[in-house]
Amino acid sequence: MASTLDRKAWTITLAAAAVLMVTMGTRQSFGLFVSPLNTDTGLGIATISLALAIGQFTWGAVQPVAGAMSDRYGPASVLYGGIVLLALGTAVTPYMTSGFGLMFSLGLLMAIGSGAGSFSVLIGAAAQRIPATARGTASGVINAGGSFGQFVFAPITQKLISSFGWMNAMWGLALLTLAALPLVGRVAAKASPVPKPAAGEGGVWNAVQASVKDRSYLLLHLGFFTCGFHIAFLVTHLPGEVNLCGLPPSVASWSLAIIGLSNIVGSLLAGAWVSRYRSKYVLAWMYGSRAALIGAYLLAPKTDTTFYLFAAGLGVTWLATVPPTAALVGKLFGVRYLATLFGLTLLSHQVGGFLGAYLGGLAFTNFGDYTWMWYADMALAAAAAAINLPIREAPIVRAVPVAA
Repeated sequence: MASTLDRKAWTITLAAAAVLMVTMGTRQSFGLFVSPLNTDTGLGIATISLALAIGQFTWGAVQPVAGAMSDRYGPASVLYGGIVLLALGTAVTPYMTSGFGLMFSLGLLMAIGSGAGSFSVLIGAAAQRIPATARGTASGVINAGGSFGQFVFAPITQKLISSFGWMNAMWGLALLTLAALPLVGRVAAKASPVPKPAAGEGGVWNAVQASVKDRSYLLLHLGFFTCGFHIAFLVTHLPGEVNLCGLPPSVASWSLAIIGLSNIVGSLLAGAWVSRYRSKYVLAWMYGSRAALIGAYLLAPKTDTTFYLFAAGLGVTWLATVPPTAALVGKLFGVRYLATLFGLTLLSHQVGGFLGAYLGGLAFTNFGDYTWMWYADMALAAAAAAINLPIREAPIVRAVPVAA
């Protein structure tokens, strides 16, 4: 029975990781389109950044809604709908010739679709369907899938743009996105029926009301806000920073790929660490390391080697914050409504993402570079490291081997 359960857990986990590989790989590659899209349409960096910033916020806003739907009806329909919307938003973007059109395709369709096929639904579905002892490892593997998607999709996207133009590259990404549809059955078909609330539990709304009154949960939101600011700024504007330094576009695409590759390692480590160390300490270390890396980058000469080393360092913690954050939500409130409550945490993440993407565009428009954004990013990362320390979390209880 145990081996069957193990196979079931791995089937769900790997399928969820593969879905996230596609949805996050597509989403995290959109910064590579900013420059060619601006050159072709003349809409301006600030307008394009605003469309992507709206997408950052929408991606977060849909997380608790998609999570609640998954908790109530199961993940299959949510994931199918999300993948189709993501492909549709990507496919129609080349036909958009105005800022409003980009806000519709990138800011709404693409973001709603990728959000419905992202962390809250996938990690929530896995957590409800596998043993508690395997949840940390599973969240790390699922998260690594998203990082692997960035590693694979960034150089592929750049090659498509260089070889066939940005419009054809968009249509190619739309087709690749649809390849995730057959994987959805693996996430949902093996799942146990979604449990009904116990008598007196009160349902999802009571769980949300209780969570927003919890100081530790709010502190977790503040730290995750910084994570969103940091990631959205870099995903959207790292290609522009590379261009300002006089380096070719390939440096940007390979930097994004290196971030994804490094985060595979970071995500797997994070999944293991949450079973060995308190998640709040793991998060504090991750945010603190980002502040140190940004400071080192600002002092270093701006060469391709610098960007690759910077990307490798950042990649270790890039989205590796997800397993300890999800683990903390589960420890505070249980896993019955994890998809919903972690979805709300991701909304905070994407409020930061909106500001990181949009303010980066404003900084470039007004000052001609991103210097002030780097300083803000470094300060926020240091603050996030401190904010996580007061979170209420019981010490890790290690299993004691039973003597024969």
